[in-house]
Amino acid sequence: MTWTGVLDATAATLVLCGSILALTAAIGVVRFPDTLSRMHAATKPQVLGLLLVLLGAAIRLRGHPDVGMLILAGIFTVITAPVVANRVGQLAYREQNYRDDLLTRDEMADHDEN
Repeated sequence: MTWTGVLDATAATLVLCGSILALTAAIGVVRFPDTLSRMHAATKPQVLGLLLVLLGAAIRLRGHPDVGMLILAGIFTVITAPVVANRVGQLAYREQNYRDDLLTRDEMADHDEN
């Protein structure tokens, strides 16, 4: 197998693994019982899945100017996903849109929210 074939196989594997992670994240968003669980499914595996797909695409497009845009998309996702998850979690907690029986510890109970 040539070097190009190895790179193409690696890119295909990364895209496939990233797609599977994105699919499991989508299933988790639909199937999980409350907002906090759905938020977890929507952020962690979704971001990792997207990064794997972008990495696979960057390997496949090696040397192409669009690789810079893929890197920017990955950085933007890594920066914004935790911020959005934090805000959704705070809103769900503030509006008591979560299941108490699923919480093991309530760290926000003592904090005064605005």
